Amino acid sequence: MAAIAASEVLVDSAEEGSLAAAAELAAQKREQRLRKFRELHLMRNEARKLNHQEVVEEDKRLKLPANWEAKKARLEWELKEEEKKKECAARGEDYEKVKLLEISAEDAERWERKKKRKNPDLGFSDYAAAQLRQYHRLTKQIKPDMETYERLREKHSFCCLFSGEEFFPTSNSLLHGTHVPSTEEIDRMVIDLEKQIEKRDKYSRRRPYNDDADIDYINERNAKFNKKAERFYGKYTAEIKQNLERGTAV
Repeated sequence: MAAIAASEVLVDSAEEGSLAAAAELAAQKREQRLRKFRELHLMRNEARKLNHQEVVEEDKRLKLPANWEAKKARLEWELKEEEKKKECAARGEDYEKVKLLEISAEDAERWERKKKRKNPDLGFSDYAAAQLRQYHRLTKQIKPDMETYERLREKHSFCCLFSGEEFFPTSNSLLHGTHVPSTEEIDRMVIDLEKQIEKRDKYSRRRPYNDDADIDYINERNAKFNKKAERFYGKYTAEIKQNLERGTAV
């Protein structure tokens, strides 16, 4: 009987030990789950905070002018230039010479080529700029006749009727119908107009292609239509496009 009682005590103690181990294991698993839950909760709060900060920053960027980035870069460059000038002045050095030492040979050659180009074609911006460029091109083609100039100047300078205003007009001068162009001048104008018409018929400027631009067209005709739509309605649909790209569109 004593042996049976001892065996029962051992079984009970073993069961109690296994139950305690199971309870401890369950407590450990519960603690791990709680720890994981707390970590996920902290990660969610951090993500919410970062998302709110990004929304605030984006709202600030949208309220800024369209060319704010360029202005900011320009101001930063000017501040750096001023700092460099002060440092050179403190060392007693010529800033222009120090600046030339930092310019590479390739950049110097490119700037020299750019300076040599007169009236460069920078692409179409507006009709006023295109008209001004055409005006400069035509005026460069004019070869003044100094003999005719001197003859007309002497003629109108001593004219008492107009007091020389035909040749030296003022803001109050009325010269309509007083100048009669010569036949050579008319022929030169006609030849130049014919050259312009011939060049316009033969040549069509190909717009530069941007490899980094988004492809939102299926053919050339659709690309032209999209550019026209973007030109007229781009500023109204910019926010909608940004929401679609972010995936936050309602």
